[in-house]
Amino acid sequence: MSGPLSGIRIVELAGIGPSPYGAMLLADLGATVIRLERGVDDAPATAHFDVLNRSRPSVAVDLKSPAGVELVRELVASADALIEGFRPGVAERLGVGPDDLLAINPRLVYGRMTGWGQEGPLAQRAGHDINYIALSGALWSIGREGERPVPPLNLVGDFGGGGLILAFGLLAAILSARTTGQGQVVDAAMVDGSASLMAMTYSFMGAGFWREERGTNILDTGAPFYDVYDTADGRYVAVGAIEPQFYKELLDGLELDPSTLPPQMSRDSWPQLREIFAARFVTKTRDEWEAIFIDRDACVTPVLSPSEAVAYGHNAQRGTFVTQPVAQPAPVPRFSVTPGAISSPPLAPGSQTTTGLTSWGLSPEAIADFRERGAFGARP
Repeated sequence: MSGPLSGIRIVELAGIGPSPYGAMLLADLGATVIRLERGVDDAPATAHFDVLNRSRPSVAVDLKSPAGVELVRELVASADALIEGFRPGVAERLGVGPDDLLAINPRLVYGRMTGWGQEGPLAQRAGHDINYIALSGALWSIGREGERPVPPLNLVGDFGGGGLILAFGLLAAILSARTTGQGQVVDAAMVDGSASLMAMTYSFMGAGFWREERGTNILDTGAPFYDVYDTADGRYVAVGAIEPQFYKELLDGLELDPSTLPPQMSRDSWPQLREIFAARFVTKTRDEWEAIFIDRDACVTPVLSPSEAVAYGHNAQRGTFVTQPVAQPAPVPRFSVTPGAISSPPLAPGSQTTTGLTSWGLSPEAIADFRERGAFGARP
């Protein structure tokens, strides 16, 4: 394994979405992560579609089996951290809650990934990304004036406010444990994380700079110089010319005379400016506009589909995406001395039961004993 997190050992109790994303980020950067999930003990190692499960072995485990719980406890004894994404109380009922595992390893960082957090009136309620960002104020703020809010895929709750915050919290707590010798619980809730992502918006509101009216502000499509425009071929360009020097370049590229236009920051004039920009952008294709703006600091770019983004020149030169075996984002961020890497593609659940446990340090005899006692579930 390479990467700046080499030497950090993490047990992952498999979940979906945000918790595997956090584990993927850590594994890509060199942490030794072992993923425990329902699967077939040493199943054929066929390539799997779920990119979130890359860079770490998948070990079959039956957490309803006493031997499966014992396996988790044995692995945790030499781990820096554990990740789980169950509803509050489930891990405790299984016998792998924080009290159970910190008694075995007092330096353990116990990472908990939920939508609503470990306590509060909604803690036991079901939810998805859209629900968590609805209650943090994030969803309300995304969309056009006079229209319903638009869910931004599941990027803000699941991944930005969820998995990324979980990985950040785990690393912070691991650093603390290495200094103090004391582990702790990291309560990563997507409602909290997505609220944190709104910090700048809340600061703008506090300063009176941001209206609580969707689609009327400088970054929410209210401003004509920060928006998406149709082009002649039915595609789109993105415009983000906020600062005066970039706005000047935008007008130059559009061949518009500033003296004939209303002031940039006059909100009352924004509808008029939008009509002018829209009428100009629709006269050329997306690629023609890209050629016009490619050498200008106007903050104008083509809007690419995911498949176009993989092949786009800048991304291709930087290696922003890789194909292993399907197109997927490369590890981030980049390190000059200890680069991260995708160490393995996602494989069938349970397919690395023996190899994964061996690499963690379990002996063949111990693995055979766990298998005999049903820790991995019934073999077909």
